[in-house]
Amino acid sequence: MRFAIALLTVICIASVIGTVVKQREPLNNYVNQFGPFWSEVFGKLDLYTVYGAWWFLLILAFLVISTSLCIARNTPKIIQDLKSYKEQVREQSLQLFKHRALGELPLAPEAALKQVSAFLDQQGWKARAQVRANGIMVAARKGAANKIGYLCAHSAIVLVCLGGLFDGDLLVRGLMWAQGKSVYEGSGLISEVPAQHRLSARTPSFRGNLMVPEGARNGTAVLSMPTGVLLQELPFDIELKKFIVEYYATGMPKLFASDIVIRDHETGAVREAKVKVNEPVTHRGVAIYQSSFDDGGSTLKLRALPLAGKGDGFTLEGKVGASTQLVNGEARLGLEFTGLRVINVENMGDSTASGADVRKVDLVESLQGRLGSSAKGKADKDLHNVGPSFSYKLVDASGQKREYNNYMAPVELDGQRVFLMGMRETPSEPFRYLRIPADEQGGLSGWLRLRQGLADAGLRERAAGRYADGATPADKPQMRPQLTATARRALDLFAGLDGGKPGQIGGLAALSQFIDREVPEAERARVSEVLLRILNGSLFELHKLQRAQAGLAAPAADAATQAFMTQAVLSLSDSMFYPAPVLLQLEDFQQLQASVFQVARAPGQNLVYLGAVLLIIGVFAMLYIKERRLWIWLEPAPGGQEHTRVRMALSSTRESPDTQTEFAQLRRALLKEEEESQA
Repeated sequence: MRFAIALLTVICIASVIGTVVKQREPLNNYVNQFGPFWSEVFGKLDLYTVYGAWWFLLILAFLVISTSLCIARNTPKIIQDLKSYKEQVREQSLQLFKHRALGELPLAPEAALKQVSAFLDQQGWKARAQVRANGIMVAARKGAANKIGYLCAHSAIVLVCLGGLFDGDLLVRGLMWAQGKSVYEGSGLISEVPAQHRLSARTPSFRGNLMVPEGARNGTAVLSMPTGVLLQELPFDIELKKFIVEYYATGMPKLFASDIVIRDHETGAVREAKVKVNEPVTHRGVAIYQSSFDDGGSTLKLRALPLAGKGDGFTLEGKVGASTQLVNGEARLGLEFTGLRVINVENMGDSTASGADVRKVDLVESLQGRLGSSAKGKADKDLHNVGPSFSYKLVDASGQKREYNNYMAPVELDGQRVFLMGMRETPSEPFRYLRIPADEQGGLSGWLRLRQGLADAGLRERAAGRYADGATPADKPQMRPQLTATARRALDLFAGLDGGKPGQIGGLAALSQFIDREVPEAERARVSEVLLRILNGSLFELHKLQRAQAGLAAPAADAATQAFMTQAVLSLSDSMFYPAPVLLQLEDFQQLQASVFQVARAPGQNLVYLGAVLLIIGVFAMLYIKERRLWIWLEPAPGGQEHTRVRMALSSTRESPDTQTEFAQLRRALLKEEEESQA
């Protein structure tokens, strides 16, 4: 028994692990979550496929066998004990019980027997009398369901373990061995997977996922295995007519459901149904659950905006799940479209966040009051739908992938509208956002012209000269050459082109390094302030030059222009470290949603349900029902035939204060006494 309880404890712990740790995820996800060392250790222990691990199935099998043997050994004894009233107990033995009493009734033994029998029957006792030469032994019992609880509880363990074995990977692995099937470790279209990696529609037990875009149909489920996948053919196709999703004010999904059409392969019958979360549809023994939803291949229309050089960029179209190439001279970048999110509800509450740095642009840290799960810790919440966003990956020549997430519309932060361009190196990191200010037309053109102007040496020279013209005092014209040279140097440093060497560090970091390298420590604070003033003035002149070339009016000298330039300087500095030659802006999209169904044929499910019911009954019976046995010996009293001496005793499977109370009540009712008489 102790060993069985220890095994049950291991099963419970393993089940908790299987609940906390997502099962059958790609190995890279576990490496990102646990690190290379622990992910390998956990993999060796099969913690990523706990319910199909050999040791888990072995423990289940052992519990089934050992508990079944225990039931088989004890059931005949329990049945025999349930039939027995033990009326053959000797009257002298009653004096050895803990609960015993002796009294006398002013009735003949036959009349006393009738009175005792009537009372026991009224109180729910089942009794049997044995007539002996010297008296009558009445044996009664109550609470026999206690032993039934033993059988129910142990049978429940067997049923639950059998259900786990049937619904686990045991049958699938057995079929793979018997039919010569193997796990598919490659990639590509489902239709191109060979037959040796497919299971037939007659597979007795399986659990897999099925993704169906709107307007499409699918009849092949994917079973995730530790080293790859298996394809499970279904006896029907599922067509998704419409996917329905409703949201809470927080942006969390409130309801998602699917209107589907089921087309049976064998009969050709067509059945319409609606699948909701926790409301599955069953067809041909296969349960269809609404698991989640995904993008079904939405089409995207993008604008690729070059960060350096001239031009307004070019239009690019793609589909979520597809890929293409970006060509930049001889450099080629792979572009993978990974997702479209139409609704983004964020908390735009108060925050004191400052400018963003794409090297460490972390809205989870710098904009916690607005974006991210940490917003729930704020007292003031201001929830807004900030519009669609899309995600993609850029793959360089070495195969390194960076993931990007860009918002379609500008988001208002700190009273200013900015475009959010997110980037992260690995999936385990949060997105770091570049905040680009929107111009007066609500677009990126104003900032982009300024960014491209920094790469033009001629424009930098003209902007430096114009700044020097305006900043040179009228009474000191000899300062103009020096101011021009300083402004030119500041712009060159900021653009990362100081000395004409491309690839150098730029932005405000370049100015900081220059001051640390060239200026004595005592003068750094003053020089930094002067150099930043010159840089801001030169950038403003560059901004005016770019607007003039675009045929736009000069910017107004007001608070809006000042706010734009302040954020522009910060985002220009951060853009020097943006690891892509272009910004991709979403111009239009055509959303196509998809439902992700979990399809399962689980013959062990009913066994588990029955086991759960039996377990509840068994535990309740064993904990709350006590088996009691009562013996009453009736014999003629020595004083005469009209009196009967009564000796009674009570035993219980579990001693408690209630037992003593119950026996006292029986004694008073049967013997008509108020005080116990010990023999």
